[in-house]
This record gives sequence, C-alpha cells and structure tokens, in this order.
Amino acid sequence: MNTKEIENLKKEYDLVWEKLDEKGIKNVMDFSEGYKKFMDASKTEREATCEIVKMAELKGFKNFKDVIKEKSLKAGDKVYAVNKGKGVALFVIGKEPIENGLNIVGSHIDSPRLDLKSNPLYEDEGFALLKTHYYGGLKKYQWVTIPLAVHGVIFKKNGEKLNVVIGEDDNDPVLYISDLLIHLSQEQMEKKVSKAIEGEDLNILFGSIPIKDKEAKERVKLNILKLLNEKYGIVEEDFVTAELEVVPAGKSRDVGFDRSMVMAYGHDDRICAYTSLKAMLDVENPTRTLTALFVDKEEIGSVGATGMHSKFFENTVAELINIGKDYSDIKLRRALANSKMLSSDVSAAFDPTYPSVNEKRNAAFAGKGIVINKYTGSRGKGGCNDANAEFMANVRDIFNANNVAWQTGELGKVDAGGGGTIAYILAQYDMEVVDCGVALLSMHAPWEIASKADIYETYRAYKAFLMNA
Repeated sequence: MNTKEIENLKKEYDLVWEKLDEKGIKNVMDFSEGYKKFMDASKTEREATCEIVKMAELKGFKNFKDVIKEKSLKAGDKVYAVNKGKGVALFVIGKEPIENGLNIVGSHIDSPRLDLKSNPLYEDEGFALLKTHYYGGLKKYQWVTIPLAVHGVIFKKNGEKLNVVIGEDDNDPVLYISDLLIHLSQEQMEKKVSKAIEGEDLNILFGSIPIKDKEAKERVKLNILKLLNEKYGIVEEDFVTAELEVVPAGKSRDVGFDRSMVMAYGHDDRICAYTSLKAMLDVENPTRTLTALFVDKEEIGSVGATGMHSKFFENTVAELINIGKDYSDIKLRRALANSKMLSSDVSAAFDPTYPSVNEKRNAAFAGKGIVINKYTGSRGKGGCNDANAEFMANVRDIFNANNVAWQTGELGKVDAGGGGTIAYILAQYDMEVVDCGVALLSMHAPWEIASKADIYETYRAYKAFLMNA
C-alpha cells in the first residue's frame, strides 16, 4: 500500500462547512430560521407540545383519539397522541405489522429553569417578590441580573384555564433577580461558585408600588394582587393551581459575524425535538412504523406521568396494535423489543476556552455534524445505556450511505462529571438504543450555543435513520 492508501485508513472528522456549496449553505441557513421561530414559541414543554401538534396537523397528522373512535388504521396514516399537554408521540404507520418493531427518535422538551413555588408572592422592605425553586441542573449564578420572563398556565376557581406570558413582548415588563454589588461582595466572592448564589436567594423582583391605604398591611403585595386580578381575574390562591416557569426573556439570535451559530434558551433538548419533528414531517410511506417521541421531565430524572418512565408510550403503542383488533401482550412486547431508537439528546461541544475537562481525541466538536454517544453516564459509565456494537455499526452505515456528517463524543473526561438521557429507559424494553444529537456550548446555561451546520445535519441524520433503520 502506498502512503495515500494508508492514510485513507484513518477517519477524519471535517467541518461540515467545508463540504457545502452555495446551495448547501443556503439550506443550512434557511433551516435555522425555522428552528429559531420554533424555539421562540416553545420556551416551555406545554408551548413546545402545542407547536409540535400545530405543525403535525398541517402535515396531515390526525388526533389519536379520533383514530381510536374510527377504529381504522392503515399503512401511510399519520397519527399524534398528546400526553397531558406536556408531551407528544407522532406515528407514521408502516407497511409491516407494528409487532415487527418501530424506528424511533426520542427527545425531551423540558429545559432547566426556575419554577414559582406554590405560595410565591411576598413583600419585604418595599418590594414584592416571588419565591422560586430551580428545576434541573443549572448554575444558579447564571440566572441573576438577566432579564427574565414567566410562562405558564393558571387554573382559576371557575375552571378556566389561563395561559400566561409576561416579559416577551417589547411592551412587557421583565422580571429580575438581584445580586450583590461588587463593592459589598467580599464575603460572597470567597465562597465556592456553587454556593455564591443559594437556591433560596433566587427571588424575583415583581413590584414596588404600594396601594394608597396606609393602614393596610403588605401594601406592595396587595397592589400586585390588585393588578393581577384586574388583568387576569386571579386571586392569590390560584398560584396553587398554576404551573408558572421563569425563563430567559428574549428571542433566539444568530451568533458570530458570519451568522454560523444560534443562541437560544432550551437548545437542550428542543434542538433535537425540532430536528426530529421536521424529519418526521418529511417522511412518507415507510416500511416500518416510524415514531417521534417528545417527553417531559428528563432534566429531573424522567419521572412523573409525563416523563419517559411513565406508561404513556407503551400504552399508546398497545392502542395502535389494538385498533387492528388483534391485540395481545406478546405482540406489544415484540413491537418494543424489535424497535430501534435514537435517543435524540444533546452532547457537549469542545470549548477551546476550557479544554481541560475534555479528552480531545474523544470529544465532540461544533460544526462537525451530529454526535453519536455510545454511552453517557458518569465516571465508570454509571447510569448509562452503552449501545451495542452491532447497533453502532447499523447507525454508522445508515449515516455513511446518506452522506450524513457524523462524529463520536463523550461527555467530558472520564472523571470530570457526566450526565444521562432517556436512552436507558427505552433499552429496558430490549430495544436497540443509542444517544445521538447536537453538540452544544454552554449547555444548561440560560443561553446555549449551537452550530447551524450541526442543526441541519441532525435533521438529515434523523430522517435517514427513520427511513432506513
């Protein structure tokens, strides 16, 4: 073998941008415009669910409840099922029986944030404030002194559901969490970063004007309650029947003078939700039944009725089989065991400013395509899925055959930390699963960064997998 032939034995992971012609670059840029619009409309899991359903219905997907009533399902049909307003499953019915297995891409649509406590509103020294409880893994110091918005729902005493968004419109006020001025921060700055801002100190400034009656107690709080009642018709007790989430205020933005990156809140993991959604909307008449899953609660362990540990997905697949009037438990078990899945979740991009946490040969890089993570977990692969070599080969071959730019990666050095996904939960059904998604900078920060090239390649990768696994 000559030197050139020997060099071809190596695997090089090149920047996607270097392979793109003018049309390819336009495709990447155009795709990211749609992505930014989705992200701006989907800052909570409820909002993301609404956007997913809206986009699916425009592509001919029918509500699962209607399909059950009609008792009719055939190859090529498109169906969606909603889980309590916080999750969705999309299906494109294949030509083969469902018990032969499904091709699945599964992402989560919750992101780290601050939740209002059940009794959040109080007054202290002329300020009305809101108590919060942080959700998911975040650096608390990143959430102070930035503009914040509140999104969510309130159920009033009369049963009315009220959708609330404050802080996103240019004419809205924003919310804010204060921090100590540098002049008085000597003691604070000697603390560990993890202790500099305590969870109970993430209190939101919500007002400072008192009502006129000087004999009343908590006059600023009363004025806020008066304003809330006038605008929304709610009383303080309605906070108990509310789900109000505090997120960074503002829209997604292009990053870099070349506009090659996107800054957004909630890349983790709505970046994989959008790319898998678009892939599902663009497939037709598959051989195997295709599924896109969008679940809640991943950031806190996939628990609860809307997390991946719930029976929602299993029950929905059972209902699909039952529509054919030939349901049995063994057919459901076969369907799940014969399935193949990409756990569509983000990975960590190598950051040249902080190189020490990565082992460079096994790190993922922004702009080099979708990342395949054979395993996640922490230290000795604790809590990970660790995909089979056979399935890794299957995924690699699909990507190569469809000219998808891909790379592999780990979540940092072996002892640097770690993280998890929903992969291990689906693997419990005996299905083949591997983690596969976009590499991010500043993951779990209020604003995260992703390469536009990676966003588009991830869409292409999911589409190739769905049609060819």
